[in-house]
Amino acid sequence: MTGAAMDKSPDAFRTISEVAEELDLPQHVLRFWETRFSHIKPLKRGGGRRYYRPDDVDLLKGIRHFLYGEGYTIKGVQRILKEEGIRFVQAIGRGEESVGAPRAEPKGAFIEPDEEPLAPEMADTLIVPSESLLSDDALSKLQSALDELVECDRVLRSLKVPSEAAVSD
Repeated sequence: MTGAAMDKSPDAFRTISEVAEELDLPQHVLRFWETRFSHIKPLKRGGGRRYYRPDDVDLLKGIRHFLYGEGYTIKGVQRILKEEGIRFVQAIGRGEESVGAPRAEPKGAFIEPDEEPLAPEMADTLIVPSESLLSDDALSKLQSALDELVECDRVLRSLKVPSEAAVSD
């Protein structure tokens, strides 16, 4: 983290660049998450500049934990937010280990065991790196299509394919 960010009070608002650096994510990923998680509502000032409250940063840390650390899909994290609440995800983001995992594992919320969870450094390869390339609507549609493909892949992997020996019997 930069010296300027470290000098701020823990209660100070953070810019998108400070939050992106703290979470080790590109800024466009944070902007994308705003389109997928209605609970992320940074304060926007002149010119659309985003300022994140400490609770916003905790929420983002919790979302990052579930997506990258636990292998949840976006829909899985949305379900956690709905079922467990925003405070639960913020507590995870603060590292409160006593909170533990969600009470129930949402169906279809995990990447298959033989797949690797999406690493933060891979985010640039799956999400368009520049807002100027696509409109917000086009980017949203593209991400929805990607989410559907990931879910289709998960379903296909869960199907049992009979072996050739069993088919010929």
